[in-house]
Amino acid sequence: MSFTSGTFIVFVLTALVVYYLVPQRFRWVVLLLASYGFYFTGGAGAMGYLLFITLTTYLAGRVLGALNEKRKGLPATDKAGLERVKRRKKQVVLVTLLGNFGLLYAVKYLGVTFDLLGLPRPGLVLVLPLGLSFYMFQSVGYVIDCYRGKFPPEKNLAKFALFVSFFPQVVQGPISRFGDLAPQLTKGNEFDADQVKYGTQLAMWGYFKKLVISDRAGVVAATVFGGFTQYRGTVLFAGVLFYCIQLYCDFSGGIDITRGVAQMFGIDVAENFCRPLFAVSLTDYWRRWHITLGQWMRDYVFYPMSLSRPLTQLGKWTRRHIKGKLGKIVPTSIATFTVYFLIGIWHGAELRYILFGFWNGILITASLLLEGKFQYWRKRLHIRTESLLWRLFQMIRTSALVFLGRYLTRADSVRTALWMIKMTVLDPEIAALWDGRMLALGLNGWELMIVFLGMAVLLTAECYQEFGGHVRKALEQRHWLVQWAAIFIPLAVIFVLGVMGGDYIAPGFIYQQY
Repeated sequence: MSFTSGTFIVFVLTALVVYYLVPQRFRWVVLLLASYGFYFTGGAGAMGYLLFITLTTYLAGRVLGALNEKRKGLPATDKAGLERVKRRKKQVVLVTLLGNFGLLYAVKYLGVTFDLLGLPRPGLVLVLPLGLSFYMFQSVGYVIDCYRGKFPPEKNLAKFALFVSFFPQVVQGPISRFGDLAPQLTKGNEFDADQVKYGTQLAMWGYFKKLVISDRAGVVAATVFGGFTQYRGTVLFAGVLFYCIQLYCDFSGGIDITRGVAQMFGIDVAENFCRPLFAVSLTDYWRRWHITLGQWMRDYVFYPMSLSRPLTQLGKWTRRHIKGKLGKIVPTSIATFTVYFLIGIWHGAELRYILFGFWNGILITASLLLEGKFQYWRKRLHIRTESLLWRLFQMIRTSALVFLGRYLTRADSVRTALWMIKMTVLDPEIAALWDGRMLALGLNGWELMIVFLGMAVLLTAECYQEFGGHVRKALEQRHWLVQWAAIFIPLAVIFVLGVMGGDYIAPGFIYQQY
């Protein structure tokens, strides 16, 4: 069931009515049934993955909870007993991680592994189900938090199953934390007209980005990348630019729909996208893009790795034997490269994704090494770092670096990406801007205008928010007719320019099969 289908709208409205009609103590049950019903529509076979991850992480949490209680009952003098409990906890986590990530590996990478080994692929084909990695990361994070003793484990299997499968976020995140999301799901929220209104406004904004802007931009991107050998310079640049627009509006629009639908039920899910176009560095960009994935990698990969005994010892050695900044940042750089390598592999088991990860790791490490030089030249050139012009330069520089990386993530191979970059630079063909070639990329002049006007509206709203404005508070101060117009005007635009715009076929979200 696609978020962009009429069936989904009817599904959400039905779930809302039932949710607020039943007694509060049973409302979490409505959410559970709705979540499993939604996921079942994606294919009965996908339910097996969901149930496996739910059961294994639930049982691991219960065992870890019991071991934590056992540890509390042991005296500090019982070193052997404490060590046994610690070892047992590590074993539980290890088995759970191997089981869950082994499943993800089998689904996403087993066929590629057979290809690399030169072996015929097995006859059994595992289909990647909807949102597998998102609810897997969420569930594994819960297990690690139970290991750390951050909260007691959930004893009710059905309530835990709701935490794993909550339907608005199962498609493409965000990756929520148990302590933040689970209490909201199970308490039975009271009906709040403002929450429903705010959630509807946010969802409409998401649909506008997805249906009006992203799906149109995707047509140009698909045309250019699908026949890249036919194009040069400006057209190739336009293909990458439209892909960036497609990805930006597809992902942020999907997150807005997720957060908006959840808010209609009185549930506040984690923010996952915070205006990355306004980032002033590559690190800042990835803090703003897919926020919860970055936080997950930080808390469960980067910090444990950089603070581990091997890297701590390596850090001591490098500080003694390597002079300057490099000796200080080797451990954190290794952890950084590992994180971006994993993020690259997560996108796909292809060399272009691995290089995309290394591209970001190299740039971030280089920025740390050269920070002293940057500060020196900023002082020599008397640059006012707090000025708007300097911030604009940082934003353009960051966007350009991200833009280059998008050649890798969208092209079908590294060779294709490098060829496209070369042709963009060496053979610009600026005349393509006015000789009609831009109108032969799948969109007519009117549709191109819709994309650019839509982006103008989007950037205006994001600029207002970035510099301290609050759209919701501004609307609250207006007449109630203006507040509801903020829902119905985007709805009319979506209907006329999106659903009814040309030969519309609702494509899925880019991240939904990750």
